[in-house]
Amino acid sequence: MASEKAADKRRSILEAATKVFAEKGFHASRVSDIASEAGVAHGLVYHYFDSKEQMLNELFSDRWSLLLAAMAEADETLETPREKLAAAAAFIVDSYRHQPEVMKVVIVEVTRAANSFGRIHLPEITRAYDQVASFVEQAQQKGEMRNDVSSTDASLLFFGAVEQFLSGWIFELVPANEEEFDRAKELVVDTIYRGLAPISEPVGD
Repeated sequence: MASEKAADKRRSILEAATKVFAEKGFHASRVSDIASEAGVAHGLVYHYFDSKEQMLNELFSDRWSLLLAAMAEADETLETPREKLAAAAAFIVDSYRHQPEVMKVVIVEVTRAANSFGRIHLPEITRAYDQVASFVEQAQQKGEMRNDVSSTDASLLFFGAVEQFLSGWIFELVPANEEEFDRAKELVVDTIYRGLAPISEPVGD
């Protein structure tokens, strides 16, 4: 029972950190802000976390591990590369749909932080890019996508498209509602497939 209570308290502090990071930005946030949001004493935060950096690292790793697991499951259980890409896009979009503050922190504070947290988590980030590249290679082998574009470039296009939708929602540049979430999932995959469709050879005279 004691261990369960400790786990619950740790989780509540991490959830409070997520909210504070999303509202103030990581660098402007203080541990005292997190303690206040969690409704605990300042010193208790340090009982569970060494620093706010540890909180951010754990928040990212927890969310990213779910993405990696979802893509691995899609690779094992779905038949077509298009279905697999759609599953990856759906997981990311639905993550924002259900936990926008978490995704805001992941995108703004980690994946775009090339010289700090992004560098720390580069192996995890690279695994996701490699998995999408694998889906593209499967599509290329089936003749569904052109072979003159590398799977690495295609993966960058995929994540770039997804991230732009997330950025639009995060910064309130475009509507964030159920219809737009569903449209984004379809549009990302359709754009990648249409853009990388095999080029037909011109018919000679």
